[in-house]
Amino acid sequence: MINIEAIKTKLIEVKNPNTQKSLLDENRFKDIHVDGNKVTLVYNRDEITAPQKRDIEDAIVNSLADLVNEDDLFIKTVSTQEAPKSQAEKKPQQQNAQLQVGHGKAAPQKRDIPGVNRIIAVSSGKGGVGKSTVSVNLALALKNAGKKVGLLDADIYGPSVPMLLGERNAKPLATDDKKIAPIEAHGLKFISFGLFIEEKDAVIWRGPMLGGVLNQFLFDVDWGELDYLVLDLPPGTGDVQLSIAQTLKLDGIVGVSTPQDVALLDSRKGFNMFEQVNVPVLGLVENMSYFAPDDMPEKKYYIFGEKGGEAIAKELGYPFLGEVPIEIALRESCDSGNPYMANNSYENRPVWNAYSGIAKKIIELENGGDEEKGFFSKIFKR
Repeated sequence: MINIEAIKTKLIEVKNPNTQKSLLDENRFKDIHVDGNKVTLVYNRDEITAPQKRDIEDAIVNSLADLVNEDDLFIKTVSTQEAPKSQAEKKPQQQNAQLQVGHGKAAPQKRDIPGVNRIIAVSSGKGGVGKSTVSVNLALALKNAGKKVGLLDADIYGPSVPMLLGERNAKPLATDDKKIAPIEAHGLKFISFGLFIEEKDAVIWRGPMLGGVLNQFLFDVDWGELDYLVLDLPPGTGDVQLSIAQTLKLDGIVGVSTPQDVALLDSRKGFNMFEQVNVPVLGLVENMSYFAPDDMPEKKYYIFGEKGGEAIAKELGYPFLGEVPIEIALRESCDSGNPYMANNSYENRPVWNAYSGIAKKIIELENGGDEEKGFFSKIFKR
């Protein structure tokens, strides 16, 4: 059992940025509760701005590091007045929806999202492979196939979906039942942390704080009825991937890689992580497979290597979902916020056909295939 007096001895180091006095001396700690290895602290945040709050909670975590594991430390606040606004906060906020950001909550048991039929995460072991571009255009390809689709941008540190969908200035509103209303764009419902911050702002958070926001995006957003919810995961195999795998009943992972050996090496690591946490891998998409020039769309220039994604998928025993080439129009659509797969004028061009084919394969996985139902049914069985 952790000793409360030992906790108080450490907390004397945590100071109020406004007065430079200890929060303990100011009697701001309203409750210190110990339950086995878990510690819950409640402090009064009157006259404390949001940036100061983050500094205080980081100081609490650091001061108690020798006594309490960060994942077992839960910090809550109470206030008798509205918190003052810092200079960064004085700009009027357009949204009514609020995020409850704080250090860790206990991880819930795996659960579904009400109204959502299938949940697919798009993942990459390495950054820079175009995962967000794949997520957006795959979601639109599923929508083009007649499905109701939502898109969740789970990359808190580098949210790019608002830019890719042309909704950089959108602000989510709260529904009547206090849920977050997703933004609708190009026939998709989507949510992103990029909608809650300024584009220039850096997110400097510890892992447990990310989990709280993602839980809200998953379970406190009014997604309605969806055939598919596509999750755009951050690159790597860190806190976000692990939290989602542990709290959400995922139907499967779509891995994204480019043909280079270094990207394929990281793909192996990513797939291995999801295998270890028992999340099915639906297959691999090879992005930037080749360059297709506008004047000769049938010509293929294999800039980054050839067939590496297909080879690694075969080696690991996963379906190869398809090659997505490079087109100038694809780059232009990303920069302008007019997604490629939302523009019917690109129909039958190489990138359009690639995403349409990948979406078709994923839908066939759901339906169990036309003939062989065993393998595909097992993949999607929860």
